[in-house]
Amino acid sequence: MNLLYKLFNFWATGPDMPVTKSKDEVDSEFKKKRASVLWSVVFGYGIFYIGRLTISVAKKPMMDAGILDATQLGIIGSLLFYTYAFGKLTNGFLADRANIAKFMSTGLAVSAVVNLLFGFNTVFAVFAVLWAINGWFQSMGSAPAVVSVTQWFSTKERGTYYGIWAASHNIGEGLTFIGTATVVSIWGWEAGFIVPGLICLVVSGIMFFTLKDRPETYGLPNVAEFKGQPLPELKAKKSIKDMQLSVLKSPIVVKVGLAATFLYTVRYAIHSWGPLYLQEVKGLDMIGAGTVMGVATMFGLGGAIFSGWFSDKFFDSRRSRPALIMSLILLGSLFLIYFAPSNNKAISIAAFGIFEFALGTMVVYIGGLWAVDLLPIKAAGSVKGIIGIFSYIGAATQDWISGLLIDGGKTVTDGVTSYNFDAAFAFWIGAAVIAVLVPLTLWKNEKERYDEKNAK
Repeated sequence: MNLLYKLFNFWATGPDMPVTKSKDEVDSEFKKKRASVLWSVVFGYGIFYIGRLTISVAKKPMMDAGILDATQLGIIGSLLFYTYAFGKLTNGFLADRANIAKFMSTGLAVSAVVNLLFGFNTVFAVFAVLWAINGWFQSMGSAPAVVSVTQWFSTKERGTYYGIWAASHNIGEGLTFIGTATVVSIWGWEAGFIVPGLICLVVSGIMFFTLKDRPETYGLPNVAEFKGQPLPELKAKKSIKDMQLSVLKSPIVVKVGLAATFLYTVRYAIHSWGPLYLQEVKGLDMIGAGTVMGVATMFGLGGAIFSGWFSDKFFDSRRSRPALIMSLILLGSLFLIYFAPSNNKAISIAAFGIFEFALGTMVVYIGGLWAVDLLPIKAAGSVKGIIGIFSYIGAATQDWISGLLIDGGKTVTDGVTSYNFDAAFAFWIGAAVIAVLVPLTLWKNEKERYDEKNAK
């Protein structure tokens, strides 16, 4: 308990310092630290994905080597997502009170060590335990990053900068699918975990110094005052605990959470099983499949950046209408992926690219920004944590169900194993349909919040 107490003290945010600087000094320091925070959360959180998606690239060589089968890989993937889901809830609440630089860099450092150990193992039970541990420490990335964005960027600009941050996962995914596929093809599946582990370890050290605590801990005003946009909730002097309790009681967070459950089912169905699908069904080799996935994620990066700017610029920061448009495009793109001809990398890139662009926008809207808009800003970490547990329960459940469905479609002819993805795809498309319908229930809540803000 004493060690845990010391750890929490190490992570804790610093005390507020009085604002004694001149206006010019405040402006200069605030802008410099904002820039450092933005690029640290973008680059740093992107690297978190390298420590999480390595197993997606390594699936086929591990299966071909007889190390693991599809069902076992599904179970291992599910364990990461389940611990990630519950970790997001816990770490989201902690992030509201944490020094983000210390908190986030710790999570990436432990994830790095787990990846290194993973590359030296061949036992299923050890794989399972290690990847479950990885899930927990991976959950120290998203919510803290969102908290940092809300601490350093105001309401009027948050959609744009949240979108820029959300693009970080596309950077990480692109690096993983292309870079790790190349590493695995040259040096084997083990290197696909060892090399990313080393990269994550280095970046965790960089983040420790480039991320920042809250503005108030440096003798700066909070961002709402800095931008001349004070929020009523900040003046109300409610404690973080009170705001966290109000979030727990809100039906809005449940609605967004359910939407996220099915969106993340589709998201990780493609990200976890897409490389295997391209190799088994579309006839591409490992580097070809990695190239398709990697290039497509760059479309997702564009979608994430586009989403916040688009809704801020043309819909007055209201997310409902652009979310409906993009969710329908997402559903249509799954059919394009399914019906795309085999051995055609260009068409596969186009189909996966449309999917990733629409997904990039929806992850911004449903993955957190919508709820952050509708609920107290001071409890942003808690909001992100609750949405996270919904999101990754969907991702986790998808992984083992998909593994079972893919294994169920396995056939062996003349000693050659092949896999049929029809049942799995039907499951994924069904989840996408629900992901379109659930967000419609949020339109009324958004209108009420919008009218309330305008009245004030």
